[in-house]
Amino acid sequence: MHPAQAAMLPDGRRLHLHHGPIDLVIEVFGPGRVAAYTRLIARFETLLGDLVVHLPELRGQRPWPDVLDPVARRMITAVSRFDQFITPMAAVAGSVADEMLCAIQADPQIDKAYVNNGGDVAFHLGEGHTMVAAAPGFGMITIGADTPVRGMATSGWGGRSHSLGIADSVTVLARCAAAADAAATLIANAVDLPGRSGIERRPAQELAPDSDLGARLVTVGVPVLATPEKHAALARGQAVARDFARRDLIIAAGLVLQEETCVIDPSRMLIENKDPIHA
Repeated sequence: MHPAQAAMLPDGRRLHLHHGPIDLVIEVFGPGRVAAYTRLIARFETLLGDLVVHLPELRGQRPWPDVLDPVARRMITAVSRFDQFITPMAAVAGSVADEMLCAIQADPQIDKAYVNNGGDVAFHLGEGHTMVAAAPGFGMITIGADTPVRGMATSGWGGRSHSLGIADSVTVLARCAAAADAAATLIANAVDLPGRSGIERRPAQELAPDSDLGARLVTVGVPVLATPEKHAALARGQAVARDFARRDLIIAAGLVLQEETCVIDPSRMLIENKDPIHA
């Protein structure tokens, strides 16, 4: 395995960390910014190697063992709250983002920060601070320190992970990125039209031999759907998202299927903003 790579991006503000499948963009605001980047680079050097040791357990189903690695623990903790089929791998991107955020947020000289792991984002917001993000399904949203949102994640059939459903995207806001990651996976799986001809599916293990989904059929193609079909598929995902919100597993969710969009936002916390910081 190649060593971890770290470099500042050309804008001089954001840190880029890359190792194997992990690709992070991190921005820190405040007087402690330079020291925070030094801590982040040091933490990242061993993160993937420590996590890989636990991959056999993390790709398996319940019950999951006790593990020492903090990223693996975050993954298991995140998925343990859900009762649908899921493995800890559904929360890997969010858990990595959350773990890296820990290297930032203990410093009182940090005003705010984000760790973006391929679209799954962990946020730190000091008192009185806000961050504006582009969130599929929502548009531009403002996340304030006075809200409970500290994580955002997106899943869908055309993304970097496999999906059992047909959603173009499901974006979830939650109390941490790991929880958002797991919930987005499950809601995206639920957006579906079982038995509808023309939806192309293949066993996950044919696409990725080590997939935690095994022989389960994942979506590889979706035909153009009629509007009532899109509404029916989205309604299935909406029901799951509303259940998760009632159980305090998520804060809000935005679902997109072929230009049809619906937002589940029980707390009505989202504020439109036209001048984004893309997190």
